[in-house]
Amino acid sequence: MLKRILGIAPQLEPDGSYRPSKVALKLGTVAKTDFENISYTKYKGKKSKILVIFTEQKNMKMQNGKLFSTGNHPVEALLPMLHLKNAGFDFEIVTPTGKPVIFEMWAFPNKDEQVKAIYKEYKSSFEQPKKLQNFIDTSLNDTASYAAVFVPGGHGAMLGIPEDENVGKVLNWAHENDLFTVSLCHGPGSFLTTTLNNQKFIYEGYNMAVFPDSVDKMTPKIGYLPGQMPWALSEELKKLGANVVNTKSDKTVCLDRKLITGASPLASNELGKLAANTLLKELK
Repeated sequence: MLKRILGIAPQLEPDGSYRPSKVALKLGTVAKTDFENISYTKYKGKKSKILVIFTEQKNMKMQNGKLFSTGNHPVEALLPMLHLKNAGFDFEIVTPTGKPVIFEMWAFPNKDEQVKAIYKEYKSSFEQPKKLQNFIDTSLNDTASYAAVFVPGGHGAMLGIPEDENVGKVLNWAHENDLFTVSLCHGPGSFLTTTLNNQKFIYEGYNMAVFPDSVDKMTPKIGYLPGQMPWALSEELKKLGANVVNTKSDKTVCLDRKLITGASPLASNELGKLAANTLLKELK
């Protein structure tokens, strides 16, 4: 009762899951982003496609059994896409089984016209994405058309994707064929797929920016999460030999070889700029 009065109680959704509290939404989301509408010299080569792997899962079961209403964070997905689109790239939208993309719509920046525009442009692809298996069956030999793989963040990226062998196949494909891999916040949970079936972690020794476990541990206090996380992402990546360069949920971005990462939703604009400029430079 006291938490409700103070506005720090997670809010119940119709399906029994919880979205962040009113206070957490005020502190942790924005109505308008810091997107910079940069005029890039557009890429006009053949490697113009970027594969974007979204989650199709919504509810994360916390340690206390409560369900967190999650999915992909819209800012973490759409700001990098805006920059890459402005730089001349297009997107192939997939989910593991072809079910619709799930967004954390409680985090959607409703007063940001640029974000609203790209969401509307790709809405049909979000609602009817391709199945990841179909991409593997038809496009793994087509490295000449692809520049990068992008795995957006949001806690939902930790649902199903880290255990998906097809995600591992795609990340290994990108790694082996010198394509870029882009991710941020909780999206690097996808990197764990490269260790499935006793394979060696392909990002061992890499620097990367990832959402800090320490922040996930604190956010239940203000009702952002309805309980403690089921597992700790940064800790798992560090165990495998990754070097996590940030300690805060901030604007940190990192480029190490062909891996481009960002620390949090706050890094979405910077990640988009880094990805766009890096791809344009490397794909001349």
